Amino acid sequence: MNDEITATDGDCLFVFDGRILERFGRDPVRFHVRYMHLNVTGPDRKGRRNVMIAHGRPDSPGASFSWTYTAAEWERARGFAELLEVVRTAVESGSDAGLV
Repeated sequence: MNDEITATDGDCLFVFDGRILERFGRDPVRFHVRYMHLNVTGPDRKGRRNVMIAHGRPDSPGASFSWTYTAAEWERARGFAELLEVVRTAVESGSDAGLV
């Protein structure tokens, strides 16, 4: 049984296994749920959404990565919003998501 959740934003593949979020494509990067911060804002009045993922916690952030998506890009990003919600839940719980 495959417990990974995958999604694409059009340019990159995101994979989450309950502990590690990986982004494949330009500049691949990995984040562990116990040492990351996720922030999704929007949509703004033009429908844009911003996604920011940082190593560390909000009170002591490390390197961060940000992406802005138009409304059309967000709609085409199959499964991306759902993946981010699962990751957010895992981060907020402070432990591994346990996708089993």
